[in-house]
Amino acid sequence: MTLPSRLRWLWLTLAVVLLDRATKAWFESQTTEGWRHELIHNFIYLVHSRNPGLAFGILSDSASTATRIILILGSIAIIAALAWLLVTSRSSNAMAIAGLALLLGGATGNVTDRLVHGAVTDFFEVWFGTYHYPAFNVADSAITIGAALILLDILFGRRPETLHSSSRSS
Repeated sequence: MTLPSRLRWLWLTLAVVLLDRATKAWFESQTTEGWRHELIHNFIYLVHSRNPGLAFGILSDSASTATRIILILGSIAIIAALAWLLVTSRSSNAMAIAGLALLLGGATGNVTDRLVHGAVTDFFEVWFGTYHYPAFNVADSAITIGAALILLDILFGRRPETLHSSSRSS
């Protein structure tokens, strides 16, 4: 895959960022923090929550300015690394490139929230019986799907035939 064809995947990154920002802006304008609505009984809820920490609420109790700055700088470093991987990766597998584009869009959406609001707005909540999955958003979903695509590519993606393996079969 050449550089221009890789850059075409940035449409997916941009779509994730725009969808994430649009859903968060709409949700923030229609509800107040702490709002809750059951969509599917005892399963899926819409909630309005803010997470100043990392995924799953890690560091959410630390509302210090230093923690916020570290999280923003760390996110920017991850975004830069993902962009570099998207442009320079040797993989020609669309699944891996799509995964990188989704990770990049999700990370960008969440860091934008952190920069604008100081915390990430989450609005989906899922319950499995008594197990409560932490609230999440479109960016989090893109990150999860992107990571799954990359993992699937690593585990099951086609590998190019190597010189060593082709000489064995002769």
